[in-house]
Amino acid sequence: MNFWRYCLFAFAVFSALLFVILYNSELHLPGRFGSLNGSHHKYLGIHACDYALGDQAPFLWGRTLPSPLGSVPCKDYLTQNHYITSPLSEEEAAFPLAYVMVIHKDFDTFQRLFRAVYMPQNVYCVHVDEKATVEFKKSVEQLLSCFPNAFLASKMEPVVYGGISRLQADLNCLKDLALSEVPWKYAINTCGQDFPLKTNKEIVQYLKSFKGKNITPGVLPPDHAIGRTKFVHQEHIGKDGSFVKNTNILKSSPPHQLTIYFGTAYVALTREFVNFVFHDKRAIDLLHWSKDTYSPDEHFWVTLNRIPGPCTVLGNTKCSRSTLRNKKKNVSGGLAGSVSRGAWDA
Repeated sequence: MNFWRYCLFAFAVFSALLFVILYNSELHLPGRFGSLNGSHHKYLGIHACDYALGDQAPFLWGRTLPSPLGSVPCKDYLTQNHYITSPLSEEEAAFPLAYVMVIHKDFDTFQRLFRAVYMPQNVYCVHVDEKATVEFKKSVEQLLSCFPNAFLASKMEPVVYGGISRLQADLNCLKDLALSEVPWKYAINTCGQDFPLKTNKEIVQYLKSFKGKNITPGVLPPDHAIGRTKFVHQEHIGKDGSFVKNTNILKSSPPHQLTIYFGTAYVALTREFVNFVFHDKRAIDLLHWSKDTYSPDEHFWVTLNRIPGPCTVLGNTKCSRSTLRNKKKNVSGGLAGSVSRGAWDA
């Protein structure tokens, strides 16, 4: 009886030792084998098998490249990353969109965002922070070179969070997009860390439901936001970082007796409204007045959108005051409340 107990004990010890040896050998495999445990390499391995089964030579990225394409032709890059190369529906083809994408870091994140929102019928303007690294700028430029409907903004700004430069970055792209031959219906602005929750078709259908109105939710300024436009603010860029500082100097009143509203900096704007922004004196004067305010992108769009009667200025007979359903929205900066009415309102 003792003999069998000893045998069972020896077997258990041997099994445990064997497990430890095998486990340690897995941990100390050469780097090129150990790296196969990463999901990225598993993905590549699967595609290598697909190529092999299709009698094609497999292509593997191997190590991360310093640029998105390396020596890979654009055609192969689009195929390997499953870019959509033709409109998925007649409805989408007839309703192209324009995207403003303001970025400054995390190329991989931007690449995922761009891939997610890309459609061949749309048009894309990308603004890269002038302060971004040379490598980042080159990577973005190389990526966009593969797409005839995507381009870098003609003018780059050194963007300071909360400053006029952030709004100016959007405006630089919108000015370029206004000259585009693509007949886009709405312009949507994003930041580099955004990601869509809807398909392009769902976005198109949602925008069509607004019937030529902007999406710029906002409210009258709450107490905590009044100082943003009451005092002069200045952008600062230095070795200690970039930021906006309050000088505590009182500002002049808004031009044309405009009422300042606050809302989200991220909006959906019609092409007619974008043209209005660049050509109407009230819009031009408001931009000039906003240059020394804090976070002007959170009051510029929504304030212009509440100007009575800009549709008459543009001669757009389809544009008229709308009766709003008293929508409650949470918007950037923690503001929430009833959306006010204006001639461009959604």
